[in-house]
Amino acid sequence: MHIDSVDRNILSLVQRDAALPVSQLAERVALSKTACWRRLKRLEAAGVIKQRVTLLDAKALNLGLTVYVSVRTAEHSQQWQRMFSQVVANIPEVLEVNRMSGDPDYLLKAVVADMAGYDRLYKKLIAADILDISSSFVMEEVKMTTALPLGYSA
Repeated sequence: MHIDSVDRNILSLVQRDAALPVSQLAERVALSKTACWRRLKRLEAAGVIKQRVTLLDAKALNLGLTVYVSVRTAEHSQQWQRMFSQVVANIPEVLEVNRMSGDPDYLLKAVVADMAGYDRLYKKLIAADILDISSSFVMEEVKMTTALPLGYSA
């Protein structure tokens, strides 16, 4: 899909504020409301806009500890991958699961209230027949954004 400068402007605005009314969005990108709405729908239909969400403050919800969990497994079958995917899909504290090249096999990002919360998470994860779990805890969040850089789109 070809993404032009107007599309990039629209994407830049909506990825920072998904609740921005089409009328304001159209005004900011110098389009009519109808033309802007059509572009939004085209970007959604093409899968460029995957979904619109509200970002919540984890600390305000008593989820003050972010943990990155490195997982190594001795099992690499499709059956094990399906089972592991199902286990992590059912743990709401796990926000991201990425299969990695090299070591570790998987890297997870999770949020918990405290160390006791991490211990409960750990016990859920070891049910997945994992060879090794190693965790790192975030001491300070220096930068966090969900906004993708848009200079690479064609």
